[in-house]
Amino acid sequence: MFTEDDARRRDAADPGHRDLFHIPPASGGQYAEAAYFAGNSLGLQPKATRAELLDDLDDWARLGVEGHLEAGRPWLPYHALLTEPAARLVGALPSEAVVMNSLTVNLHLLMVSFYRPAGERTRIVIEDSAFPSDSYAVRSQAAFHGLDPDCTVIRLRPRSGEDTLRTEDVVDYLRTDGDRVALVLLGGVNYLTGELLDIPTITEAGRAVGAIVGWDLAHAAGNVSLRLHDWGVDFAAWCSYKYLNSGPGALAGAYVHERHHGDPTLARFEGWWSTEPATRFEMTPVSRPPASADAWQISNPPIFAMGPVRTSLQIFDKVGMAALRERSERLTGYLEQLLDEMLPGRPVSVVTPRDPARRGCQLSLRIGGGVGAGTLTARLRHEHGVIADAREPDIVRLAPVPLYSTYHDCWRAARALAATLPAEGGDDV
Repeated sequence: MFTEDDARRRDAADPGHRDLFHIPPASGGQYAEAAYFAGNSLGLQPKATRAELLDDLDDWARLGVEGHLEAGRPWLPYHALLTEPAARLVGALPSEAVVMNSLTVNLHLLMVSFYRPAGERTRIVIEDSAFPSDSYAVRSQAAFHGLDPDCTVIRLRPRSGEDTLRTEDVVDYLRTDGDRVALVLLGGVNYLTGELLDIPTITEAGRAVGAIVGWDLAHAAGNVSLRLHDWGVDFAAWCSYKYLNSGPGALAGAYVHERHHGDPTLARFEGWWSTEPATRFEMTPVSRPPASADAWQISNPPIFAMGPVRTSLQIFDKVGMAALRERSERLTGYLEQLLDEMLPGRPVSVVTPRDPARRGCQLSLRIGGGVGAGTLTARLRHEHGVIADAREPDIVRLAPVPLYSTYHDCWRAARALAATLPAEGGDDV
């Protein structure tokens, strides 16, 4: 069943949008293009990005400062071109979304407003396997407020012998200790395991006990369907260089639910772009922030960094997250079947949930037998042209991104793993 010809037939019937992207060449193996599974770390470049970025650069060369108003895409209101597609991507109202800064900067700016420890309510709840940057950010926020990070930051761990959090355990903790929780800040899709947390249920549980609930959507935006407004999420932030394919270090996004807009009790850091656009050039000393997520902006936006984000969001608008999510489930399910079929007796196990509703397009593999994750991914790349992602000591992440990955890529990855991993009691195949 799981032959190369079968994979190619599947691609003919369910082709995706690979033609919109530059695919890196393979550095090993028999195929010209790499089988690229690292889109959960850095997405591939859309072919339209270069030309559209050059258009913006040409306007600068042609117009100088007048480009703020006269460019083909005028720079002064440029960030507004990204607002509505970003809002559609995460299920927000246009007033609730803004593209700005980088992910951790946005988390800090949002925590200025939404982490307000008082009395016994001081705790910040994160997952134990949170991305290190999130751990550093919440610990530094606790310390900034004069609190002991070791006591303030609560790291929720899976049950003994399990790899992923259970929703009921998160909810039970909040019901039991919620009166001491100021902020819940979890990853929508866990970077290490690929688990999709139950965002609406956890959000409801956190808000029910009086906590603010925010989400790091670095691995969720562009990967899974989101309805942040309907779910009542207080705030969220995401990057755009992974599934959103906007380039290394690309601008990030932020979301603030409309119930918080215009709230004078919320502390915020402010700058020139925090004030109403209509009065910005009056140059008054006191800000007049808009009743929208734009109030959390500080600096004027970097135009040449915004261009690739805009180009990528156009692709998502054209294809649609619903269609991408459906193809993601088919493609990831196929890769899972291939791994089950082709790796018997190999020292490997999938730690990502088997239920498609509890994961995005990432499968994380725990590698045993003393084979280091970095060593394995290097061999996959240089011997087979398969680019995967290592998280030492023993996790290899494979992300079949529905925009550009193929069934044939999945077949190549499973075949390469079978050829590289030693069979139990034997040598490499």
